[in-house]
Amino acid sequence: MNENKVGKRIFSVFKYIFLSVWGVIVLFPFYWMVLTSFKSYGSYNAEYVPKFYASDPTLQNYKDAFTEVPLGKYFLNTLIFTAATTAVMLVVIVLAAFAFSRLEFRGKNLVFVLFLSFMMIPNELVIITNFVTITDWNMRNTFWGLILPSVTSVFYIYLLKENFEGIPDELYKAAKVDGTSDFKYLTKVMIPICRPTIVTVVILKVIECWNSYVWPRLITDDKNYFLVSNGIQELRENGFGRENIPAMMAAVVVISVPLIVLFLIFRDKITSGVMRGGTKG
Repeated sequence: MNENKVGKRIFSVFKYIFLSVWGVIVLFPFYWMVLTSFKSYGSYNAEYVPKFYASDPTLQNYKDAFTEVPLGKYFLNTLIFTAATTAVMLVVIVLAAFAFSRLEFRGKNLVFVLFLSFMMIPNELVIITNFVTITDWNMRNTFWGLILPSVTSVFYIYLLKENFEGIPDELYKAAKVDGTSDFKYLTKVMIPICRPTIVTVVILKVIECWNSYVWPRLITDDKNYFLVSNGIQELRENGFGRENIPAMMAAVVVISVPLIVLFLIFRDKITSGVMRGGTKG
């Protein structure tokens, strides 16, 4: 018994040591990002050996992030793009998931299998097609051009469908006997029950839109529609012949704060939504 206790303690010690080291590895890039944002442009470029502290901390980089480029406007554009894309996508995937989980129509299983097959196609392969389509529709340098290619997700439809199917059929049959319409049943029963998963989908989509880089860079060349990703690239090229890394890091810190706050507020719902495979009871 004593040997078992000693073995468990040794295992626990190694486990916590491993988790601590892994935590430091994961958090170090964030520390380096914040640290660099407080280093002056001159001192950063003068460091032949990187320092793990700021010898002359300054807030000038945060000022440069908003004065060298109109980061505030890009921030607002990103907020509009994220909110609109997430709202439209939520309507699309909820209705699609409800149709696949509760409605009966010819070829439903075949259509759903075809939908799932789209998950095998990398996003990079459809960028050119999307670019040609948006260009032909004269939607370049518009918010609709930014939004439309991102208003649906096969994975989120699949995730919601599985959650909707976890709701007992007896509830749906009882609601139909009472004369409840499909739309009312969806909004009054299914959505409230699956709220944790829906909240998770919304948060993941917000993070995805907030971090969008390739598509906004491709479809917009008008600064009136630039997102924060465009602003970071501008700061990168505004270093008097060299990359202005400290200002870039300051901008990234500012941009990351809303996502970090969002995650801290809804971390429990994200966990429950991801782990939720159906309705208990």
